[in-house]
Amino acid sequence: MSAIEHGSTGAGGRLHPSAATLRVLGALLGYPDARLRGYLPEMMALLAGDGALSDARRGEIEALAHWIARADAIEVETAYVEIFDRGRATSLHLFEHVHGDSRDRGPAMIDLAQTYERAGLYLELGELPDYLPVVLEFVSTQPPREAKAFLGEIAHLVNAIFGALIQRGSPYASVMGALLDLAGEPARAVEPSPEPTLDESWVEPPVFDGCSTQGQAKPGDPQPIRIVRKAGSPAQGASS
Repeated sequence: MSAIEHGSTGAGGRLHPSAATLRVLGALLGYPDARLRGYLPEMMALLAGDGALSDARRGEIEALAHWIARADAIEVETAYVEIFDRGRATSLHLFEHVHGDSRDRGPAMIDLAQTYERAGLYLELGELPDYLPVVLEFVSTQPPREAKAFLGEIAHLVNAIFGALIQRGSPYASVMGALLDLAGEPARAVEPSPEPTLDESWVEPPVFDGCSTQGQAKPGDPQPIRIVRKAGSPAQGASS
């Protein structure tokens, strides 16, 4: 079910204890077609066996899975598209929240894809590296300390999506809450920033104005973290 093809599953070929949970959460964020629905019983069994989430959080995830499995398929698929494909606040492409449509998004995509490749992981044709299920697949292959640190690096983005999903009353908020739990970060439903109008979204940012206005800082403001690793650093779980 992964969007990434593996060369390795981490040091010694073993997955760390929360790896199955990360993969289940990533899969739950995928399009809820018949194939995904067929895997739901197995996914919930993996979640329970992994023991990485609290009983309360796992109960929320199981409620989401029950809705996906039992509700009308068209209703579930339509709700997914409405939530994740129409609006930047709930986009599962993380660089939408960092770079928007600015020129920096392309290089950031390349950097992240190279991070995966150094770990022996390769994207499927047409998949984007900043897609959250893909990111979670990568994180699941890392040793526990690195996995938690990586989740911590994207926690502010996950929390922003969490707040937007809470505002819309979506059961998918439980998945974001679970990711924040795994990162050791509090799940706080913050008010999402207003999205630009259609006309504003097409405005090209100034060439020289500190940084672009789409998700980046101006001079003196904090710069959002980019989920990449330093070139030359040893890749965890890399394989030839």
